[in-house]
Amino acid sequence: MQNDIRANRSATKIRQPKIDISNFQTPEEIASHDALNQTEQSSPTNNPLIYTHPIQKTKKKYWPPTKKQLLVSGLIAVFIIALGLVAWSLTRTSHHSTKPVIALKQPTKKPVLAPKTVPSTLTGLAVAPSVNQRPITAVMIENTPYARPQAGLSQAGVIFEALTEGGITRFMALYQNQLPSNVGPIRSARPYFLDWDLGFDAPLAHVGGSPLALAEIPELGVKNLDYLDYPNYYHRISSRPAPHNVYTSLSDLMNLEAKLGWTSSNYSGWPRKPDAPAANPNATTINFNPSYSTYNVSYSYNKKTDSYERSEGGAPQIGANTHQQIDPKVVIGMIVPWSQGPLDTSDAYYSVYQTIGQGQAYVFQDGTVTIGQWNKASAQAPLTFTTDNNQPLKLNAGQTWITVLASKNQINYQ
Repeated sequence: MQNDIRANRSATKIRQPKIDISNFQTPEEIASHDALNQTEQSSPTNNPLIYTHPIQKTKKKYWPPTKKQLLVSGLIAVFIIALGLVAWSLTRTSHHSTKPVIALKQPTKKPVLAPKTVPSTLTGLAVAPSVNQRPITAVMIENTPYARPQAGLSQAGVIFEALTEGGITRFMALYQNQLPSNVGPIRSARPYFLDWDLGFDAPLAHVGGSPLALAEIPELGVKNLDYLDYPNYYHRISSRPAPHNVYTSLSDLMNLEAKLGWTSSNYSGWPRKPDAPAANPNATTINFNPSYSTYNVSYSYNKKTDSYERSEGGAPQIGANTHQQIDPKVVIGMIVPWSQGPLDTSDAYYSVYQTIGQGQAYVFQDGTVTIGQWNKASAQAPLTFTTDNNQPLKLNAGQTWITVLASKNQINYQ
């Protein structure tokens, strides 16, 4: 019977219970869950008398970012960039520090030096040293109305003005600083001009001369540049009739001087001073009356240029080369005893001046006048000017125009 029961059991399909494993927990999980339950049971919120609202978890929002998030992000970005730049700079410095630094030699700049100048022995103006090594050259220039306007008077350093004959004045112009290409018209020499010329040790350009002057030229040792002896160094212009048309250039005369061995002049110059225009000038208008109206001279002081604008025969005297009014810096009225000598070929009496010795000199500069004296010890000695107490009279630098007068009555100024 027992066997039948076993057989029936084996024949009958035994239904096994279905086991749910979705809630299966390991012993460790069960222990952890129990501990959590104990904590919750001890918490006040588990008190059934206290109502607690279930906590709802909200999903965080990341986009779009808030202003605060943008600000924080920006500050972080700036900080990161700054750190990157510092790191790059340190890396670059470290990298370059390993290489030797080669200092490039800068080219040495030579200082720009101002051209060296010295005072001109003839005018006192600043010139290159080579200018003073030139010979001073004297040229006899006509002053009749046929000769006006003359060429080269504006560029002369010193000019002497004196009577020849018939009440006509003539000029002797001295050159060294400026070398005009056209000078004239050139006329004949006179003895008194020879004496003033010798004081400058200047070769003299002229066209003949009075009998006494031609005799004295070799006797006194004047450096002679007579047109009659050296015509190739002069030229005649076609716009004027003879004898008012003989001209020359300083370059031609200097070539002749070099040929004759006259390459310098033994002359030390007058003492000079800076310009000092007077606050209250007392000699702004000057009148020299050596002859009649055609040859009388006047000067008007120009305070702006500290010079004297020259007029002759009642009209401004204009330089043919410059087309401007002649305006020397220093004007001197030199009182020299004068007399009439023998007749010349034009039935006019030659002038005779006592050039050796001393006499009064009216020196006009800076709008004022100083009355001193001129001195000349011999024909070869230089002409000098001194004050009343025999001190050297200093002149302004620039052109000096000397008019020789027979009497102080031929001078007036105001």
